[in-house]
Amino acid sequence: MDEIVLGGHKVAKGKAEGEALVSYKPISFTGGVDTETGVITDRESDIAGISIAGKILVFPVGKGSTLGSYRLLELVRCKTQPKGIINLRADPIIAIGAIISNIPMVDKLDGNPLESIKTGDFVELDADAGVVKVRVCH
Repeated sequence: MDEIVLGGHKVAKGKAEGEALVSYKPISFTGGVDTETGVITDRESDIAGISIAGKILVFPVGKGSTLGSYRLLELVRCKTQPKGIINLRADPIIAIGAIISNIPMVDKLDGNPLESIKTGDFVELDADAGVVKVRVCH
């Protein structure tokens, strides 16, 4: 099994590991995710109908209103939050949500995570060190 190591920028502290869930489209936590189930409800999403709960969520950037930060916190309250977040570029809404929700998050990796990580890969995210290790399963 191959392993890829990517360096990046810490957005929200912490460490997480688990199965990757990759979306190639921006995600809105306001109206795009059911907080009770963690299921993506945005019909335009390429991961519509799939739960983000317990996954390392990889997507390019967030979209939507400032309420998205609090929706991430609500996901934590419902225990349906992702274990970690990897973005190409962190926007302030997702970054604040990850920080207040204690969800480890990185961005600005030295390789494109949307090309390096596939859904189902096992990911170790060490946001404190700014390191993402991917065990490639494809």
